[in-house]
Amino acid sequence: MANQRISESANRPLLILGDYLLSAAQEEPKAGWGVVVQGGQVASIGPGQTLRQLYPQAEVVEAVGQAIVPGLVNAHHHMYGVLAHGLPLESAPAGFWPFLRDFWWPQVEDALDHQMIAAATDLACLEMVKSGVTTFYDCLEAPQAIPGALEVEAAVVRRWGLRGLLSFESTERCGAANGELGRRENVEFIDSCRQQGGLVQGMMCFHTSFTCSAPFIRRAVALAQERQVMVHMHLAEGRYEPEYCLTHFGQRPVAYYDRLGVLGPWTLASQCVQVDRAEVALLAQRGARAVHLPMSNCEVGGGIAPVPEMLAAGVTLGLGSDGYVSNFLENMRWAFLVHKARLQDPTVMPAAAVWQMATAGGAIALGLSQVGTLHPGHSADLVLMRTDLPTPVTVENLREQLLLWGNPVDITAVLVAGRWLMRDGIVLGADEAAIRAQCREAARKLWG
Repeated sequence: MANQRISESANRPLLILGDYLLSAAQEEPKAGWGVVVQGGQVASIGPGQTLRQLYPQAEVVEAVGQAIVPGLVNAHHHMYGVLAHGLPLESAPAGFWPFLRDFWWPQVEDALDHQMIAAATDLACLEMVKSGVTTFYDCLEAPQAIPGALEVEAAVVRRWGLRGLLSFESTERCGAANGELGRRENVEFIDSCRQQGGLVQGMMCFHTSFTCSAPFIRRAVALAQERQVMVHMHLAEGRYEPEYCLTHFGQRPVAYYDRLGVLGPWTLASQCVQVDRAEVALLAQRGARAVHLPMSNCEVGGGIAPVPEMLAAGVTLGLGSDGYVSNFLENMRWAFLVHKARLQDPTVMPAAAVWQMATAGGAIALGLSQVGTLHPGHSADLVLMRTDLPTPVTVENLREQLLLWGNPVDITAVLVAGRWLMRDGIVLGADEAAIRAQCREAARKLWG
């Protein structure tokens, strides 16, 4: 913090005072501390009275009975996924491979068009704001909706003011020409966003080792490295991919990618459910980043990723919803609880580790800096959460209490780069009824 009083400027500072400040997931919460926001960044943090004296001309928001926490980072989303919720099926898919082959690909991905994508994106952004998500990565899988599908998403995201990394999942499952079209969709979008600047940027993406050839994968990674962006793929979401790689390449997926020379700090691997100890060690050795998706992994019967082991090995991990359950706090709870059950050890996955994955860990996994913490000079992406919970909140238990009890109804305000997206519990500039109605219409169209 500065040592002298700071006078009013043309860019009037905003002083937010809460009962508690969690400036970073792995730092102890501070009682009575606040945040000064100016120019879209965190200008200062400190005790409320000190900040009042330093910034006498600031607009003051008294967040009584609330905690100030970093904005949440959903490091893996499929925004179009909401359209598939409740889709009538004659029978449920019996495993991960039938889920893809018989349901997700033909009935969802291959049926998407621009109108459906726009409607789903609008609802996803609404739900993210209400859930405290300020930054997200989305993977669009719609091989019949290119070119131009990413720009459809981007227009909606920009209107909302969220920080978004968007990619198209290029795949050769629909043929080499479609694969090249998907890869080009990413390249052109990355270049366009870089020229425009702003909160929406692009990322390279290919699907998996079993839908993309080695030359296709190598070229995707080369294009990403030329542009200095991350490259994403789904990795070992179920047993199918490891079995496929062993049969076709004589190696498990992580070793196969390493043999191709495409595994490194630029790699963002989501899922990582069916990876063994050697693969975890190799991911850590190469500096690859990963994303944990606890709820959707259970939905498709993929299993439970070895997240505590990955963290212990030094793998940078984020947390994602996978477009399944939009309540991001619920995804945090699952990450907190499911590994305790899997390992029969209540000490694994402490609340601080889950908050790290859901904030700064996710940002780092996405290749972002100055996002995920409320440190001076970092982006002013923050959330206000009520602390009026059934049992008392203290400095010692704040992270656990918010993690176990918190829900979107407890989120009263959301800022991204210093801009209010929600205030006093109201999502600003959004007709929620109209957004939901449009999404229902898009779902009916998809189902038909």
